Amino acid sequence: MNRIAFAAALLLMTGAIAAAQAPTPPTPQRPDAAAPASPPVDRAFGAYQRGYYLTAFAEATRAAQAGDPKAMTLLGELYANGQGIPRDDAKAVDWYKLAAERGDREAMFVLAMFRFGGRGGPRDRDEAVKLITEAARLGHPAAAYNLALLHLDGQTVAQDFARAAELLKTAATAGLPEAQYALGTLYKEGRGVTADPNEAARWLGAAARADYTDAQVEYAIALFNGEGVPKDEAAAAALFRKAARKGSAIAQNRLARILAAGRGLPADPVEAMKWHEIAKAGGASDTWLEGFIQGLTPEQKTAAEKAAKAWLAGLPPPRS
Repeated sequence: MNRIAFAAALLLMTGAIAAAQAPTPPTPQRPDAAAPASPPVDRAFGAYQRGYYLTAFAEATRAAQAGDPKAMTLLGELYANGQGIPRDDAKAVDWYKLAAERGDREAMFVLAMFRFGGRGGPRDRDEAVKLITEAARLGHPAAAYNLALLHLDGQTVAQDFARAAELLKTAATAGLPEAQYALGTLYKEGRGVTADPNEAARWLGAAARADYTDAQVEYAIALFNGEGVPKDEAAAAALFRKAARKGSAIAQNRLARILAAGRGLPADPVEAMKWHEIAKAGGASDTWLEGFIQGLTPEQKTAAEKAAKAWLAGLPPPRS
């Protein structure tokens, strides 16, 4: 599963730093049981989403001091990203920790990523695994996905393909394209689950529709070969072309073959050679296409080489 790499993205929202000075930030405190009901945190998140970070900070501070874990997590975000206030990873960790202790799964996940990366404090793999496992148990899609990758890798936690598949199902069902692609790959390879081309195509198709490039390539292959889905060379060609334009060398190679053979798209030897040259530049060689090119006229080769160089230089977009 060499294309499924551990990609523990922090998923922290980014935005411009407010120009105005922020008020003096409070020290995180543990509210006691007698604290009054927290004010609505909606105002804080509404301000955050509109980019009013100072307002978000003020509203979140009031709600956090009243015991709202979501507000604590938002304060962690603001400190982690330096939005409206100076960036301070240590304070971000303080707020994430308070929120995590109160059961906020988003705080657990982000704090786990901080612990994995040694941000805001020393690296602590054991605590990171504990946090991400709990966040996944609470249904956090990205936590489930990243924990699945750890189980696939088998270096940080025990390798367990069946457990990885369960976690990927959680994240895939929640709509995470990366998880849908990984789960589709497991079904295709029969790792952790019984091999099932229909389920493989189902999940790869979902990720492809979400514009996940690797899934578009794999789903296009399934469409072209009729594996788990009705054979549809034209639909496959359209997906290969889409992924090729986004820079996938595999898709560029497959598109070149389609254009050379005239399957799914009308035959176009110049375009076939162009995409072959582009794919080669990306590391995808093909002896069959090299042989095909030998049959082109000098004029066709010149036109294809010119088009490939223009595409690689970011000049006018390709016509196919």
